[in-house]
Amino acid sequence: MNNLIPLFVAIPLAGCFLISLVGKKSRWTGDILSNLCTLSLLILALLSVGIAKAHGVAVYKVGGWMPPWGICLVLDQLASFMLVIVNLVAFLVNVYSIAYMERYTAKDKFYTLFLLMIAGMNGVIISGDLFNVFVFVEIASIASYALVAFGTEQEELEAAFKYMVMGSVATILILVGIAFLYSHASTLNMADMARALSEKSNPGIILFVSVLFLAGFGLKAALVPFHWWLPDAHPSAPAPISALLSGLLIKALGIYALIRVFFCIVGSSQVLPALMVLGTISMLVGAFLAMGQWDFKRLLAYSSISQVGYIVLGVGLGTPLGILGGLFHLFNHSMFKSLLFLNSGAVDYATGTRDLQKMGGLRERMPVTANTSLVASMSIAGIPPFNGFWSKLVIIVACVQAGHPVYALWAVLASILTLAYFLKVQKYVFFGELKEKLRNIKEVPFAMQFSMVVLAVICCLSGLLLIPQISDFFLGSAADVVLNGKEYAQIVFDSLK
Repeated sequence: MNNLIPLFVAIPLAGCFLISLVGKKSRWTGDILSNLCTLSLLILALLSVGIAKAHGVAVYKVGGWMPPWGICLVLDQLASFMLVIVNLVAFLVNVYSIAYMERYTAKDKFYTLFLLMIAGMNGVIISGDLFNVFVFVEIASIASYALVAFGTEQEELEAAFKYMVMGSVATILILVGIAFLYSHASTLNMADMARALSEKSNPGIILFVSVLFLAGFGLKAALVPFHWWLPDAHPSAPAPISALLSGLLIKALGIYALIRVFFCIVGSSQVLPALMVLGTISMLVGAFLAMGQWDFKRLLAYSSISQVGYIVLGVGLGTPLGILGGLFHLFNHSMFKSLLFLNSGAVDYATGTRDLQKMGGLRERMPVTANTSLVASMSIAGIPPFNGFWSKLVIIVACVQAGHPVYALWAVLASILTLAYFLKVQKYVFFGELKEKLRNIKEVPFAMQFSMVVLAVICCLSGLLLIPQISDFFLGSAADVVLNGKEYAQIVFDSLK
């Protein structure tokens, strides 16, 4: 079973290598190879849930070298939870791209970079070595810089440059933090580092490293005040990449890395209050900024900042219910925000504009896009019975239960603001009178519809993840790993015996 773990990196790397070699032979080669790779990864991710549940932790020793001297890949319930999210959305976005990317040249180069980014995200999730987390963060980031600039227009190139500069600052902060931890613990293996820090912890170094990681991974997660790159980068990228950036990348490279580092290695007690404050500020600032936007994708980008705040607030509470709610909202946001960016791509594909004021009445001509967008809008606004309601409710109840009713109040206010600006989206894009110049548009191709419908169904049904029998197998198991982060080192080394 352990031998399946490296396939999460090997398959997309092999796919991008093959596509770069033979992608130009036929217009369908890239489509077929890329979709086969992402479908294989999705199947493996689903299998990994059962493996992690059955074995607790599975460790793959790269080259047969025993940790901590050798590099290892670690699969636990939190990693399998993230792998399912990443590879499910990646597969659906890949299917969507079959038709959408026909508008661009060099489709084979798009798939090459796409799979490289997936390899980087999967690598971050399964890496058991802190320096390799940095390496995989860089792989995913470099691919994402190129994909943001894929259209090669002035807007795309400017946004990609800003994104690259801010991303480079983040990786420098992360690398310096890793260097300080290595100088103190004399190891880069995450489990061994956690054990070393528990035996000879230096509060000054831990605090300094915590600030570096909070700023570095906070930049990757687009937490306020580290969010300035996101409103330019996400709207400029092609719609499938916008969906990956907002739905996956900021979570795998930002939030997941923060959780893994602080709960499993460094210790979370010093940063939890900061996470709660930053999460609340992000919720409110992102919501207020989204209110004034008329560019469809830019509105969604600011909304991502707001929704990331909910996740960080839940995790920052540090309570069982708060962590459960934070991870649940991470899953839900990956689904409905990916769907919303795919909806915006479908609207742009059909109408040629992202300006809300130039649209109207599209429900009449694009019923699938309109209905799936309505589901996603109600989900992100927290309207029952859609998935966003349940995760926001858990976070709000967790705030009250932990003795922080003011934070709960801010969370409710941010949700009301979210409902307000998504009602604006529905009014100006899909309802009202159909404009004369839009009377000849038609619904997008089937591949794009398929991905949107599947994500909409998930938004309707994923509230079932709170059912105890399902939660214990998937969501609850991931939350338990975070709660028991102090035992990470012992569990990993026990699995090697």
